[in-house]
Amino acid sequence: MEGATVALADATRVASGMRIAIAVFEGAEELDFVGPWEVLAAWRFLYPDDVEVLLVGEDSAPVTCAKGMKVVAHTTWDEVGDVNVLVYPGGRGTRTQLGDEHIRSRLRGMKERGTLMTSVCTGALVYADAGLLDGQPATTYWSAFDELLPLGREITPRPDDRFIDVGDVITAAGVSAGIDMALHLVGRLGSPEKAREVRRYIQYDPEPPY
Repeated sequence: MEGATVALADATRVASGMRIAIAVFEGAEELDFVGPWEVLAAWRFLYPDDVEVLLVGEDSAPVTCAKGMKVVAHTTWDEVGDVNVLVYPGGRGTRTQLGDEHIRSRLRGMKERGTLMTSVCTGALVYADAGLLDGQPATTYWSAFDELLPLGREITPRPDDRFIDVGDVITAAGVSAGIDMALHLVGRLGSPEKAREVRRYIQYDPEPPY
């Protein structure tokens, strides 16, 4: 995990009892949010007083994800209230969100209120569309940089990084990179020791066969 972040701001740990919301929507890529969910829910399981993890959606109806999984959010955007961290997945469903001023305003407002904004894969497109990535380095899915860069101003592409942490915004590369990003969150907001414990608990030690 070393060397994966760009430290442009103080990565101060937050108080216990933080709330982490993971967005779900039609066409979201499953592993983009299920990977971080597994990591963060394992943190919650091991340290129940540290964190609350929620799925948040537009309403309480099931949403169909990119590969056909159906999920139901725990709460809605209107009901969730303030959260410490937002995880925004990618997937084909992000394209229909581009240009939506309601979504732009929601994300800008969360960032202004101090929410740590994180994205996985093409979730970065939605952040760029809201102006959250202007003037900073960012990553996304390897084939989506041509879509990402025109959505913001002076975004520095970082295609070789699994995730980029600039302090108040973290972007992760495609799909499985969200697991690395979520472990980084445990290390940054909890402790490196807790991140290592979570990694062992979920037995995440990639050795791909090909």
